[in-house]
Amino acid sequence: MRMSDGLFLQCCREAAEKFPEVQFDEMYLDTVCLHMVQDPKKYDVLVMPNLYGDILSDLCAGLIGGLGVTPSGNIGENGAAIFESVHGTAPDIAGQDKANPTALLLSACMMLKHMGLGTYGSKIEKAAFEAIKNKETRTADLGGKATCSQFTDAVCRYVD
Repeated sequence: MRMSDGLFLQCCREAAEKFPEVQFDEMYLDTVCLHMVQDPKKYDVLVMPNLYGDILSDLCAGLIGGLGVTPSGNIGENGAAIFESVHGTAPDIAGQDKANPTALLLSACMMLKHMGLGTYGSKIEKAAFEAIKNKETRTADLGGKATCSQFTDAVCRYVD
């Protein structure tokens, strides 16, 4: 990995020289994972190649409840952005009304905020968190018994 990460690290070092006011630290992924578990507030922004980002985002998802609650946003130059849930397609539960839609909802909230529609994003986000707080409307992956539809209905009620 040391060889293949060379260009990435070189580019990061060059960017760090251009912005000395931004703290720049190089760390191995295992060290970052350890620190993330011990004190996640230590980090504000992490920049890494895709593979490392996938590993770290899965670790972080585990810390907050699983992949079903983890939103994702990739924001590029000139406002170009894509927002999606982090988890895969879950073919083992497809069509069974079991999936947790939280990650998708929160990703949509991030998108709304990015588009300057933060009031709407915050309202939906708050409703999703209220539905999660209520054990009756939590999906199975969060220790509840609600279906995807029941959870979604609860979120809709909380938005109103």
